[in-house]
Formats: sequence, C-alpha cells, structure tokens
Amino acid sequence: MTFKQSKTLLSKLFDAAILAAAPHGALQGNLPAKPKGRLVVVGAGKGVAQLAAALEDMWDGPISGVVVTRYGYAAPCKVIRVLEASHPVPDQAGVGAASEILKAVSGLGKDDLVIALICGGGSALLPAPPEGFTLEDEQALNKSLLASGAPIGVMNAIRKHFSRIKGGRLAQAAYPAKVVSLVVSDVPGDDPAQVASGPTVPDAIDGLAAAALVKSYSIDLPSRIAAFISTPSARAPRPDDACFAHNEVKVIASAALSLKAAAHVAAKAGYAPVILSDAIEGEARDIGLMHAAIARHVVQKDAPFAKPVAILSGGETTVTLHGTGKGGRNTEFLLAFARGIAGLSGVVAMAADTDGIDGSEDNAGAFADGTTAPRLLAAGMDPMAILSANDAWSAFDALGDLFVPGPTGTNVNDFRAILISRDPGT
Repeated sequence: MTFKQSKTLLSKLFDAAILAAAPHGALQGNLPAKPKGRLVVVGAGKGVAQLAAALEDMWDGPISGVVVTRYGYAAPCKVIRVLEASHPVPDQAGVGAASEILKAVSGLGKDDLVIALICGGGSALLPAPPEGFTLEDEQALNKSLLASGAPIGVMNAIRKHFSRIKGGRLAQAAYPAKVVSLVVSDVPGDDPAQVASGPTVPDAIDGLAAAALVKSYSIDLPSRIAAFISTPSARAPRPDDACFAHNEVKVIASAALSLKAAAHVAAKAGYAPVILSDAIEGEARDIGLMHAAIARHVVQKDAPFAKPVAILSGGETTVTLHGTGKGGRNTEFLLAFARGIAGLSGVVAMAADTDGIDGSEDNAGAFADGTTAPRLLAAGMDPMAILSANDAWSAFDALGDLFVPGPTGTNVNDFRAILISRDPGT
C-alpha cells in the first residue's frame, strides 16, 4: 500500500471514530423524560452547537436555552441560542456567554429541567473569574496551565477553584431544578467531572488539594491567583451538596467507543486492530517515541503484535512549551514518532484531534511514515530543532502532509492510528 493509499485508509479510520461520536447517535436513548415545567438547555464545548441542533430535532415539546462554542464551530439551531467565543485563550465573548448561561438557569423551580450539553473545550469557553478578578486574570491562569505540561485533569482541578461557573457551580445556580448532564468525554478515563472543568458535575478535590497540585507540577501561576485558590472563597460545592441530589450524569460519547469503531474499519481493510489504550497521557514527544519503539519492534520481530496490524490509541497528551513555533500536541507527537521510525518501511501513521483542530492552526493533525524525517532533512529542516521550537506544524506543512478535515462537531480527544503492513511497500 502506497503512502497515499495508507493516508486514505487512515482518514477512513478517523471518520469512523467521528461518526461513533456523532450528535444524533450519541443522544439517542439518553434523553430524559419531559418535565412538568420548563426545559432549559445550556452547554459549552467545541461540539455543543451540533449537539444542541440534534437535541432540537429529537425533542418533542417546548424548549429554550443557550450554548457557547468556539469561533467557527457554530451550527444553526431553531430556538437554542448559539454563542461563540475564543479557545484556547478565553475572551470577553466567553465572559458574556458564561453570564448568559448562568442567567438562563436562574429562577427555575423544582418542576423545571435543565439539560446540560458538555463537551471538551468548555473550560476556555466559560470564563467567569471570581469576584475581584478580571478576564485578564483568567487568561493569565490559562496561559500558565497550557504552558505547564500538566495533565488535563490537573489543569481542570485548578480551573475549578478560580471560577463562578465551573466545578458544579452551574448546577448549583440551577437548583432546585433537576439537571441532566449529557457529556461528550475528551478526558482520559472519561470522568465527567473533568470535562470542561465540570460546570454541572462536582468532585471531591478542594482548594488545598488544588494548591498542592500547583506546587507538585511546578506551575508558575500569578501570585494573586495562587493565593486565592487555597482560600475558602475558592471552595466549589462538594458532591454531597443537596443541589446535586436528584441530578443525572451520562457520558454519551467517548474515545473508547470511537476507537472501537475505527478498529472495526481497520479489520475490514485487512489489518488486525489493537487498541493500546483510550487514556494515554504524558508529554507528546515522549508518547511519540514510545509508539515508534512499538512500531519498530513489530516490524523487526513481528511482536508483540503480528503484522499486518493497526495500532490505535487515544487520550490526551500535553506539550511543555519551550519555543514559539506553530503546532499542537498531535503534530508534536507525530514528528517525534517520525524521528523514531526514520528509514523504516511499511509503517504509516496519523495523529489528529477529533474536534478537527490541533493547536491554533486549521489542521486536525498530520500523517507520517519512515520517509518523513529524511524528507525534512533533505529540505534543510532538522526535525529535532523543529521539536525544540514546538514548530511541528511547519514541518508537516512543508511536506504537504497536514490533515485538514475541518471542524467535526464533536470532541473525544486525540486519535492515533499506526498501520504496519505485512511486507514493506504493501
């Protein structure tokens, strides 16, 4: 199979993963019964507009609400208002959207119902700094977290203690109305309390524990924010708070389900599928080298998996920023992987973000094979220097190997697939 043919198959695997998390299918069978009172829909995330539109199609009865998504990710809704804001760095539009969502759930009664549509990306889209702080403070917090290389669960635990909407506070604002949270998970382990920093779902981590995480991961927070996090004012409602007693939480789409769908397509194409894990975390370039070591062992020893094989994995890697280049965690993973398989035949890989955007550019990820690193060197580009500058996007752009599907309407974390053929060139 040629590089071009392999790229086509890898794209089909990605499409299968996305289809498994598509809004209508994810919502089917997960909608609550009609309430006696009003139904209000709120939500946040990169795929929330598509979920809201699907919910409108499927709901038989009066409906109202407001959701916020990333700029360029909106979908037309008949009744539910779709607002747009900045991701990954919060902006004033996000502050306004968070205010509108809190307003939408205020004053509800016990017979009313709130459906919260929660997707990955909601943390940045719901900036609501505590009293006495500003958007600039939340932007500074976000910048520190994104540059830290800390796992997503750690970042979200800290975000929850610097917000008026995260960490279950949105559900608290809706009380006594029942809140049903329908969650599209983009976090390793599918803990709904971590998706979008859990605006409707509490967890047991308190401010002191969050402050300990800041110290443990050496996260360089602004001093005012670091001091605030461990104060009583930062305390989020605990899981045993009465406001959560009658609520429901359902994970309706996840990396695990999407990887299984991709595995089915790989098997039909003649590649034995192996799912390493749906919850891999760590530094993107280190995880790339680990995957490369596995691929080399398969090629050379036909172990631990027999060829032909499709090695699949998900989760959310991180990037500790050292340079100022263009890139994202999936292209950084893939460039490190390409260095690790340089000169190896019969191996082609893809790494992509299932929301359609990896980093700040318009690509979801990229493709690589054993010729990627040599082609870069031939073009006068040193892969190691590019990694040091966090500029993987530029490398794959120069080679014409970026993967640009556009916004997908969902978000179930990173998607990685490695095709290893039985014989080189096949």
